[in-house]
Amino acid sequence: MTPKQKYYENLADSLIEKFGLRQIEAYYAVDRDEALERACRFLTPECSVAWGGSVTLGEIGLLDAIKTSDCIIYDRLAAKTPEEKREIFGKIATCDYYFMSSNAITLDGQLVNIDGNGNRVASLIHGPQNVVVIAGMNKIVPDVESAIKRIRNMAAPPNTVRLNYNTPCRELGRCADCLSKDCICDQIVITRRSFIPNRIKVILVGEELGY
Repeated sequence: MTPKQKYYENLADSLIEKFGLRQIEAYYAVDRDEALERACRFLTPECSVAWGGSVTLGEIGLLDAIKTSDCIIYDRLAAKTPEEKREIFGKIATCDYYFMSSNAITLDGQLVNIDGNGNRVASLIHGPQNVVVIAGMNKIVPDVESAIKRIRNMAAPPNTVRLNYNTPCRELGRCADCLSKDCICDQIVITRRSFIPNRIKVILVGEELGY
């Protein structure tokens, strides 16, 4: 084990304790393979599954695993009409497991997320029976203020490139506090506690994943 790996492990142990105080169930996976294995434990036959936009889920191979599982899958991107999209979002709101990442996690165990449309943070807050958050240790920050700065300057710009959105941060590589048509920083959500014990589950991964 390298010094960095040991550091991640020690930090994760501390965070898991903090999450527990906030009624959030948490685990640590040393790498993406272990994270995938743990996440797949939730993919039981006939359970309903959905997910939010996330580079991390793709990087660990979870989206491929979901699509080849025996689960009931609600994929909003499969909708061909506005009516179909609305119907799928309604089903997502009552699914058994919703998978996502978190844009940032504070040292005291708060999840900080910024969304454009808001469907991802909406599911985190309310609806799905279980929410499974998978995040690399590169997402850990000291506090909420640092989390928001990280998201707006380090996560949003590459995401606008990925999504091919026309925003100032796409061109500048940093936040311009814009109100542009394609702005993806519309909803800022801080999750300091899970009202329902262990509804939110966090898998911390000892790698740098996502943005």
